[in-house]
Amino acid sequence: MKFLVLNGPNLNLLGEREPDIYGAATLADVEADCMALARDLGCEVDFRQSNHEGGMVDALHDVRHTHQGVIINAGAYTHTSIALRDAINGINLPTIELHVSNIHAREEFRHHSMIAGACLGVIAGLGTSGYGLAVRALHSHLSS
Repeated sequence: MKFLVLNGPNLNLLGEREPDIYGAATLADVEADCMALARDLGCEVDFRQSNHEGGMVDALHDVRHTHQGVIINAGAYTHTSIALRDAINGINLPTIELHVSNIHAREEFRHHSMIAGACLGVIAGLGTSGYGLAVRALHSHLSS
């Protein structure tokens, strides 16, 4: 069992950018935690990040025949990208939308997700621990 964990724009700045909102953990910390958890569960994670919408679409297309699920933190593209929603629908893999912050407690424009309707579920507002929860949830979904 192999999952893509796909991170969008500005997530490469995790741990530096607005730590009062996003915390102190870096994306490398999150990746290491996800890799360790995946090993414990007997699965693999393929961790990627892109600041470009097309790069994210390409990453989704790339895994459609090699992976069994996707965890996506699309960052700001969550609220704007029909292309990502179409890509999620197009690859036909169970996908979990993830956000470090609670998008519903922030600015009004962040309250709507263009991709949520294409996803199995959404995890938001639990900090970087949401990544581990998403790995566990996807593993559980695919194991049942």
